[in-house]
Amino acid sequence: MMHTSELQWTAQEQSIAKAAFDRAYQREIQALVQLVRDQAGSIAGTDDVWRLHDFLSARRHELDGKYDERESALLFVFADLLKAGWLSLDDLNGLDALKLSKITALTRLM
Repeated sequence: MMHTSELQWTAQEQSIAKAAFDRAYQREIQALVQLVRDQAGSIAGTDDVWRLHDFLSARRHELDGKYDERESALLFVFADLLKAGWLSLDDLNGLDALKLSKITALTRLM
């Protein structure tokens, strides 16, 4: 059985993966921006400002950890993004069948 670290990514797959990765990141960032706009509109005092700051600090930490571009992590990252709704299988169209089946299987395990 081939491990994820042994999978080879063609130049075309690397390009597809990069585009999908960037697309998911932009979708999630746009959702975060909208959420922050909504929350900022209801700031009434200092406590609300610090609460928003803490929220943003936690989200930044989460996003920095989630979006791991290393090839050895991409299958797991894509599975997580699919499960969370930031990606669809259409975004990964063009990856080989083995990678797609591994990603799909991982979404069921997560």
